[in-house]
Amino acid sequence: MKKLNIFFILILPIFFSLDVLAEEVNLYSARKEHLIKPLMDLFEKETGIKVNIITAKASQLHERIVREGNNSPADVLLTNDVGNLWKASNINLFQEINSDFLSKRINSKYRDPNNRWFGLSLRARIIVYSLNRVSPNELKGYKYLSDPRFKKRILIRSSSNIYNQSLIAHMIAKYGEEFTENWAKNFVNNFARDPAGGDRDQIKAVAAGLGDIAVVNSYYIIKMLNSDNKNLFNNLGIYFPRDKDMGVHINISGAGLLSNAPNPINGKKLIEFLASDKAQKIYSFTNFEYPVVKNIEVPNTLKYIGNFKEDSVEISEYGRLANKAIKLADRVGWK
Repeated sequence: MKKLNIFFILILPIFFSLDVLAEEVNLYSARKEHLIKPLMDLFEKETGIKVNIITAKASQLHERIVREGNNSPADVLLTNDVGNLWKASNINLFQEINSDFLSKRINSKYRDPNNRWFGLSLRARIIVYSLNRVSPNELKGYKYLSDPRFKKRILIRSSSNIYNQSLIAHMIAKYGEEFTENWAKNFVNNFARDPAGGDRDQIKAVAAGLGDIAVVNSYYIIKMLNSDNKNLFNNLGIYFPRDKDMGVHINISGAGLLSNAPNPINGKKLIEFLASDKAQKIYSFTNFEYPVVKNIEVPNTLKYIGNFKEDSVEISEYGRLANKAIKLADRVGWK
């Protein structure tokens, strides 16, 4: 009996240590760590589950997960843009998540039809324009940006950027491929310069007089308004594109549970947490994105840039049409 007691004394710490080790989740994030750290800190505090974070570009993380195969330690992939989520699900990197909580809180428009990924925050692709050189009456929907009146006046980043690929895919879904290609040809002819830099660079270029109109994501505007660059907006206006056919182009950041996740229960808990009221408020107040869940408080700076009417096209269409969008951009010379 004494020997048996000694055995249990020796073996119990091993069981306890294994249990402690199991309380973790491995997150591969295409979002920078400082943007998601407040969310992960709160999740760890509330659940006791440690979050191990690896950050890199979305394409690098996709390649890494494929390369690691069945031995991948990744539980959750968090990334920008539905195009990246679609690519991951299309090569079966994600498994279906059965969650009444997520299904009730996140509109079907913002999640995969088979529940393999879920949108967690929203951003709008909108217009910043010079108050001195552009009349608000000139601005309508995205399709009007191909109008000859905007010759050499438009600034936008490269078509290799997935934000623009999703915008083109949205246009294809809305208007058809032929119309969108003709639109894109004329749109490219209206560029003030060859695409260069990120969204902040386009805004700075309008302020410097290098162009009159920039197409950018909404949260970059808010970040600049909350920084030393806020004075740039003394002579800049903000416009949400709309016309009788198409509302504002909305995209998401989101997450999926990896097919080979070693900690699938904790991975599901993390994604559910990111859809909670507390997490949604952090997304809004820290990252300046729109909550994907309704009736969440937003900061005054988001209210300041105005209200908008979102377009009706299902967001998953951006991913489905992504390859067509890329080829179309190449054909029209959108660098």
